Amino acid sequence: MSFFDNDGMPADGRVEAREKVTGRGKYAAEYPVEEVCYGVFAVSTVAAGKLKSVKVEKAKEAEGVIEILTHLNKPVVPGLSDETKIRESRLGLAVFHTDKIFFKGQPIALVVARTLEEATYAASLIEGEYVQEPFEVDFDQVRKKTALTPAGKERGSMEAWTHAAATVEAEYTIAAEIHNPMEMHATIAHWVAADRLRLYDKNQGVNNVQRTVGRVFDLPAENIEVFSEFVGGGFGSGLRVWSNTLAAAMAAKMVKRPVKLMLTRPQMFMLTGYRPASWQKVKLGADREGRFLGGWHQAMNGTSTYEDFNEWITGVTRLIYHIPNLRTEGALVPLNLSTPTWMRGPGDCTGDFAIESAIDELSYALNMDPVALRLKNTAIDKHPNSGLPWSTNYMNECIETGARMIGWEKRPSKPLQLMEDDWATGYGMAVGAWNAGRGNASAGIVMQKDGSVSVRIAMTDIGTGTGTGMRNIAHEVTGIPKNKITVELGHSSLPAAPSQGGSTGLSSVSGAVVAVSNDLKTRLAEYAAGINPAFQGLKADEVQLTDKGIALKTNPGTVVSYLQIWEKNDLKTLELEASSGPGEERQKFAFCSTSAHFAKLRVNRRTGRVKIEKYVCVADGGKIINAQAAANQMSGAVTGGIGMALMEEMQIDTRVGGLIANDLAGYHFAVNADTPVIEVAFINKPDVNINPSGAKGLGEVGIIGVAAAITNAIYNATGKRLRDLPVTPDKILT
Repeated sequence: MSFFDNDGMPADGRVEAREKVTGRGKYAAEYPVEEVCYGVFAVSTVAAGKLKSVKVEKAKEAEGVIEILTHLNKPVVPGLSDETKIRESRLGLAVFHTDKIFFKGQPIALVVARTLEEATYAASLIEGEYVQEPFEVDFDQVRKKTALTPAGKERGSMEAWTHAAATVEAEYTIAAEIHNPMEMHATIAHWVAADRLRLYDKNQGVNNVQRTVGRVFDLPAENIEVFSEFVGGGFGSGLRVWSNTLAAAMAAKMVKRPVKLMLTRPQMFMLTGYRPASWQKVKLGADREGRFLGGWHQAMNGTSTYEDFNEWITGVTRLIYHIPNLRTEGALVPLNLSTPTWMRGPGDCTGDFAIESAIDELSYALNMDPVALRLKNTAIDKHPNSGLPWSTNYMNECIETGARMIGWEKRPSKPLQLMEDDWATGYGMAVGAWNAGRGNASAGIVMQKDGSVSVRIAMTDIGTGTGTGMRNIAHEVTGIPKNKITVELGHSSLPAAPSQGGSTGLSSVSGAVVAVSNDLKTRLAEYAAGINPAFQGLKADEVQLTDKGIALKTNPGTVVSYLQIWEKNDLKTLELEASSGPGEERQKFAFCSTSAHFAKLRVNRRTGRVKIEKYVCVADGGKIINAQAAANQMSGAVTGGIGMALMEEMQIDTRVGGLIANDLAGYHFAVNADTPVIEVAFINKPDVNINPSGAKGLGEVGIIGVAAAITNAIYNATGKRLRDLPVTPDKILT
């Protein structure tokens, strides 16, 4: 994908803006492919059991039907030929490779037809015949029968804080939540040769899809070509290969034609993961001065019966605070639902709600300001678990800045103090943190003799502004004007990069972009030295590039033009590639991104309505490469946190084991009317050790802490402590 800024768009705008607003940018299901046919899933109507038969006769007679794929006639897939290989594939649900039913909504057949309408109608005619088995979909009931086990090494001892001056102990629950990105998951699969597959696929990492599908079909990764140029929201749902990708590839091999398979919105609820339901219990103790003495954090999350998915909910408790005596325990609760996946700050977002709520409760028990209590206990010197010093950690600066921005001094120390008619006003806060990661990445640069360059990398930009960040970094390192820099992303043939997720995207690719930008400067200096000896032996930081040529930094008037270099060396283009990744710094330092969240809201004591009047989020994400995109990302994350706190909930009919309200009308999430203008601020101090750009991740910390800040504000307003998410009006009124 090439993003052009030199066709009239402002140089400081997003590099993909014109493609998105004009519709030139193609999403996975929008690519024109000759002779494409359409696939539609028929799904199980029972929650557990075994398929006796799949009745496809009526569907086969429907107009336009080309083929119907089931577990009985599937094509050979080498990497799924037995149970051992299925486990090793790490696909989870190896669709059409079992007659066992694990959940209601599991695909049992795929109709392939000439048109989408014909495939949809034929799929409605398919019936499954089942041997039904008992099922479990009630998380709360099953978790009561599930035993906890240690989750990490115990720190200190539980006995050491038995006489703490103040102790709180409470249980917290969060309902399962659905990603619901705007774009549904879709795949167009095209076998361009017997051993070469082209995939147009919605995902957050083309190289991951390439490797996974190659492993399953026993093909070299380079024989799998993956396009994922534009993504209409991911939130974690695109971090793994789902059944639609595998099924489309199988069907295309069977019918020897390209097959397009796009999930429906109800199918998105069950076939692309979700944040699992969770239960937590936190016990926390402190001395009279508010220093934490000990903690005990227990957690369980739902998973499927065919695959274990662990959120590691208690990990965040080992990350933010000095707690000298700490025990953490966890467990998985198997249910007849599909497998959950990583979603919007996975694990840490869930765990943070419980620990930050407990700390707020403790602040009232101590009669201590919640801000002061956190400032006293944040572990800003070293990672509490590993003991490594933080490379940078500006958590306390985030807290202090956020408190000033929200007007924290106006917060009443006791609930029910700010009343106006039926409305009670309250203030709440919480903090968030995320281990700042970095992966290996490569980047390429292609330069033309007119001085224009294209920066190339396989990473998909899921809307976070990675492409714009890459352009900004290339501009800053080289000096080439932004309007002469284009970006190519989202294709498996480009230099390899990790998936876009876990707040590692820009942190990973920035190092590679810096490296290849410096290589470009060095190579051009070598060429220039053959024309002007003043450039002999110069390093990258001793030269700068302009729109016309290469210049000495110490004497910008000394310039060798690109035209001279191209003509003397008979160049058509100049192509370079460089790689970058984590190194010894990971053994010397710990790395984190942090945030502080503050909410001012009103609660109507008659209706239970919560109206957020002001929200402030302050984050330490290292150097901010693109301030506008970063602020947008934080605002979007906070909006997701508002949904988590007040409305998002997967609803399950426990009688039949299926979901209800599984569409955008029945599933409520935050919209503009629920969200104030979110005030975002950044500490904006580079972390010089994490990567050459100094940028740390931001995506996760924008949501970690939001739910607790809101429920803590509700308590400050009403005196009602709410520990079960979502906080719907009925819970406030009861």
